[in-house]
Amino acid sequence: MAASRGEFGSRLGFIMAAAGSAVGLGNIWNFPTTMAGNGGAAFVLVYLALAFLLAYPVLMAELTLGRHAHGNMITALAKVSSNGTQRGIGMLIGVTGIFTASLILSFYAIIAGWMMGFGLAFPLEAIGSQGAADWLRTDGLMRNLGLMFGFVILTMLVVAGGVEAGIERWSKRLMPMLILTLLALVAYVATLDGAGAGFREYLVPDVSELMSANILTDAMGAAFFSLSLGVGTMLVYGSYVADNEHLPSLGVQVALVDVGIAVLAGFLILPAMYVAAAQGVEIFGAQGELISGPTLIFDVLVQLFAGMEATGMVLATAFFGLMSIAALTSSISMLEVPVSFLVERFQWSRMQASLVASMIITVMSAVIIMNFGALFGLVVTASTEIAQPLLGLGLCIYAGWVWNRNSLLSELAKNEPSEQFTLFMRIWPVYAQTVCPLIIVVIVGQTLF
Repeated sequence: MAASRGEFGSRLGFIMAAAGSAVGLGNIWNFPTTMAGNGGAAFVLVYLALAFLLAYPVLMAELTLGRHAHGNMITALAKVSSNGTQRGIGMLIGVTGIFTASLILSFYAIIAGWMMGFGLAFPLEAIGSQGAADWLRTDGLMRNLGLMFGFVILTMLVVAGGVEAGIERWSKRLMPMLILTLLALVAYVATLDGAGAGFREYLVPDVSELMSANILTDAMGAAFFSLSLGVGTMLVYGSYVADNEHLPSLGVQVALVDVGIAVLAGFLILPAMYVAAAQGVEIFGAQGELISGPTLIFDVLVQLFAGMEATGMVLATAFFGLMSIAALTSSISMLEVPVSFLVERFQWSRMQASLVASMIITVMSAVIIMNFGALFGLVVTASTEIAQPLLGLGLCIYAGWVWNRNSLLSELAKNEPSEQFTLFMRIWPVYAQTVCPLIIVVIVGQTLF
């Protein structure tokens, strides 16, 4: 029996789900250190500008295409096409988007599993289960496979519950938990020795960096990727938005929450790194750059927590809990991309579609784990630095050039005809047609060459 498509039951539910999709591990560990290496507050200013000059227009393209079609990525691009060639290219883009979302989730589940493992290890150690704690923290094939599988199952159970009873319900619980945990950790770390140096690194702009070629490119990349654009997650979420909702304001609210959490994460990660430095932990790499990525999370911060005894155990549990929540809110949206396609294309129940998609992604993850050195970096680069922006380019072209302009504006202004005469309506289509594609081409070119 086929499942009904479902619909978000409230504006808050959509905002929490969409912001949860955008807020992921990269917002919390990668954004702060990328910012620190590009002039601190100077980078933040450029990032904030580009988040609304680039990322927000692309977000609106996805949301608008999704709600217009009330279907998955393939359905949406076919609906706005006017001939067979356009429909064929749209199908290719849609299939690539579904595969890319699955590919991203396949490596994301590995990292997220590690987060859950570390989050469980500290309290287990505190109650005397040292063997279990050591197993959870030590790299190994069975440990990596087990944690990955556990995370995929957790994601599957949420998605199988449906749009309102599963995705919306859990997003409305998890996102407030994430924000409150992040605020509590920021408040505590601010009281520790060394935190002041981290705040200065974060808040004092290096004006000379504004003239650097890297700052613009890095800020463009951060703004684009931070909103989870390109692979159809926002398009699918947009397809579950009621016709009486005001899309431009919804998009602004999602962008504000995502950008706000990324900026707030900087008030945690940078001070925490300098607190670690004050305790003798090395926070700089061989080239003098701040350590980032998995090394930051699983080495620098773990050493910090280990040196704080009982307090460190509490902080570590809260921190890795925070990271696990951020991972789960993103993974839900990534799994929803193939699930929505399977439900609509084959008329499967959500449980059946969720189970099949999860099994496929589990196999993909297992292959990466068993060939980690050769595949992990390659999969990350191919999916997030090449496929994702190219898919975003395709979505901009379909929203800006293939879709009839009057139909596009009518969809945006649905139930509010006066919206067609606003400044946003006059400027946004031009951005989607010209500015956004050009910027995405720059990002891809910088990555490839």
